[in-house]
Amino acid sequence: MRLFFAFLLCSVACFSQTTTYNISFENAVHHEANIKASFPNLGSEVLTLRVSRTSPGRYALHEFIKNVYGVKATNSKGEELKMNRPDPYSWKISGHDGTVNIEYTLFANRGDGTYTQIDLTHAHLNIPATFIYSEKLKQRPVEVNFNTTGHPDWKIATQLKHISGNKYFAPNLYYFMDSPTEISNFDLRQYQVDGQNIRFVLHHPGTDQEFDQYWEQVKKIVTQEKAVYGELPKYDFGEYTFLACYMPNVSGDGMEHRNSTILTDVESLGEGGMKGNIGTVSHEFFHSWNVERIRPKSLEPFNFEKANMSGALWFAEGFTSYYTGLILCRAGITTPEEYVNSLNGTFNYVWNSPALEYFNPIEMSYQAPFVDAATSVDPVNRQNTFVSYYSYGSILGLALDLQLREKELNLDDFMKLVWETYGEPEIPYTIDDLKEILGKYAGKEFASQFFSNYIYDSKMPNYENLFNTVGLEISQQTDQAYFGASVRDSEKGLVISKGPMKGTPAYIAGLDEGDKIVAINSTEISTKEAWEGEISNFEPGDTFEVTVSSYGTERTAEVKLQPNPTYIIKIDENASALTKAARKKWLSEK
Repeated sequence: MRLFFAFLLCSVACFSQTTTYNISFENAVHHEANIKASFPNLGSEVLTLRVSRTSPGRYALHEFIKNVYGVKATNSKGEELKMNRPDPYSWKISGHDGTVNIEYTLFANRGDGTYTQIDLTHAHLNIPATFIYSEKLKQRPVEVNFNTTGHPDWKIATQLKHISGNKYFAPNLYYFMDSPTEISNFDLRQYQVDGQNIRFVLHHPGTDQEFDQYWEQVKKIVTQEKAVYGELPKYDFGEYTFLACYMPNVSGDGMEHRNSTILTDVESLGEGGMKGNIGTVSHEFFHSWNVERIRPKSLEPFNFEKANMSGALWFAEGFTSYYTGLILCRAGITTPEEYVNSLNGTFNYVWNSPALEYFNPIEMSYQAPFVDAATSVDPVNRQNTFVSYYSYGSILGLALDLQLREKELNLDDFMKLVWETYGEPEIPYTIDDLKEILGKYAGKEFASQFFSNYIYDSKMPNYENLFNTVGLEISQQTDQAYFGASVRDSEKGLVISKGPMKGTPAYIAGLDEGDKIVAINSTEISTKEAWEGEISNFEPGDTFEVTVSSYGTERTAEVKLQPNPTYIIKIDENASALTKAARKKWLSEK
């Protein structure tokens, strides 16, 4: 959230109009919380109360109201008030005496960056999924009491300002909504960086030794990401908190917030999480600069009633994704070989997708309300129409970095310039602003060509030349035959597991998801192993007949195999000393 904090040093007592909440967890075993709220000094106007439909960091709609029930409203004397429902998400309350008190029950059992989970292990609270609010009162300060009676070992971790005991403070509604809270018997590590406190809260079943090892990696990430921008952001209240919950009852996720981040995964540190979860730490902490303070104008102000759309997610999310793996390499958490190998999956996903025919990175970003943890029951054709703006932006960030390095510039210094121009002063940017500042950094012609070819269009940079400049090589497996659809063994036999991508041999032959493969050239095929054995006998350009069963009918299609389009990126062992030095400069710690 983009907020102004000139008044943060004011004590809570100086606010005469404060929204207050109390949440307790007497029925945690059944995933329920009891929540009370008080809205004083209202005058005589009708008060509209709502449950949010969105959450900071998410772009799709999430109907949190579905888990709110038993709602009651009273005035300052405890007299019940009438509540009207103008729509599924809100209540209108009239006839009050200037105060409206609300009490309700919340059911919550999904622990991630979007939802709330309450059980005997913790209260994992995403604020928009938890608390009823009034948009009219959004400038009022908020005070919340987390009542942990009955859970004596539970502690509270949040970016909210601590008042006393279990009471916390937010300067306004936006900051409150942007402040996830983990309440559990967590472990804590912390240290000072340039006078600010960096905390890592960890709710997990592991050991102190495992946490210490993980914490050392986290500190290296903080150091390397700070090096990109030259400084940490000025965190409100002087503190940044990682809220990590690596428990078997949560769902994997990462979600950035202004002065904190949620990190959830089912893998504990001792069961794969030491390596598997650290990438999310790298990604989310980078967001404390890029997206939280270097913020798209299209996301300002964040709307809690409608889906939030931005055409800049290729930069906000995608460039952050580029740095995710790069930072791990610079921090020594992964090797250069591991980093380069990790590029392959994302590179192939982006540049072998037919979706680039339909949308450029800006338009891919516009799809976020439909794909960002959004749910639907109708099938979609995303394998042919969508490339994640995370991946697309990441691979374009890689290209821009290598192009800049050809000019003896680099993406780090460009990001630092964007930070100094838009992030540090918290001036929301537009896509045109990004083009303009790239022009100032690398030249107008360079910026114009980059944006014209790769942002406003979907062209592919010349990666072969770019990789050569840092001692990498790229090739394709064109000597191998390519069918273009995945298959799997199932109860009904061997089936095509998902819709083929447009332009592949399987797609051209009219094959589709769910088709049962019966035979190749009259040879019966019933297992994935047998299928792979038969396909290995063919070469690119060969044709065969495949018999499939679909909709209760058998049919035969002719398939003409293509060269395998898969790219392979690896370190060039025969690279020159000059390009090896360039690679080292790119991937080494700062």
